[in-house]
Amino acid sequence: MAKVKFTRHLIRFFPTLDNPTTVNGRTVADLITRLNSEYPGLADYIVDDRGVLRKHVNVFLNGDLIHDRQTLQDPVGEEDDVYIFQALSGG
Repeated sequence: MAKVKFTRHLIRFFPTLDNPTTVNGRTVADLITRLNSEYPGLADYIVDDRGVLRKHVNVFLNGDLIHDRQTLQDPVGEEDDVYIFQALSGG
């Protein structure tokens, strides 16, 4: 199972979210779907209503940014580390 870590910002809204947590899935999209099943509403912070990664969210796979921000089909292995990072913006 892939190990998924989150920023504290997401944990603030989902206090029962294990950080890190382990999730089965073959792609980043699979991971997000499975995480949302366990933590309803979590995907809304990560992807928009079309399933596209939100503008201010980055997903790192083994330390590198994922390539497919549109369909999230980057492959994920069982030993991979995934970090979901929600950037904060403002002035």
